Amino acid sequence: MVEFSITGEELWNRMERAVEKVNERLRKTVGILEAAQVPYAVIGGHAVRAWVAQVDEAALRTTRDVDILVRPADLPALISAMTTAGFHYRNTSGSDMFVEHPDASARDAVHVLLVGNVERGGEPNPDIVPSARANDFQTVELETLVRMKLNAFRRKDQVHLLDMISLGMIDRSWLDKYPQQLQLRLEELLEDPDG
Repeated sequence: MVEFSITGEELWNRMERAVEKVNERLRKTVGILEAAQVPYAVIGGHAVRAWVAQVDEAALRTTRDVDILVRPADLPALISAMTTAGFHYRNTSGSDMFVEHPDASARDAVHVLLVGNVERGGEPNPDIVPSARANDFQTVELETLVRMKLNAFRRKDQVHLLDMISLGMIDRSWLDKYPQQLQLRLEELLEDPDG
């Protein structure tokens, strides 16, 4: 049997700290944007968690970063608000992000996606409205979130969609909501929900 180099209480503490750091980064970001009145929507793993939590909190997954969607016209106000609050702005390979320390990894970032931009060769990012209020932050409606996940269709997006399928949040009736390419992706997941 292989032993971890860090065991016991310290291992538990590290795991809990990692999750709490991401949650705290989300809370700080939302607080900054709402105080500065910058329109936004939380997307990605945190948006999935908010929707899934309404059905089954035992099905929640952790996420390693914070993803937000803003309109291009609001990017300057976003940059001003976040940097004034102590975040550091980066544009790396065309991706906008904010980190809390200059030497922080992109894994520890707030990632910004812009409405209308095309990510990963798919459809343009949707607008931030219509929106939904999830506890303490704005997010997109479930239909829009599913569309974004189908559009990106990375492994983590597929897992998020499979979680929603397993909870009955998405079923065959959703196929008609999307264009053919996204229908095919959703049908693939519906046909084989166990992978």
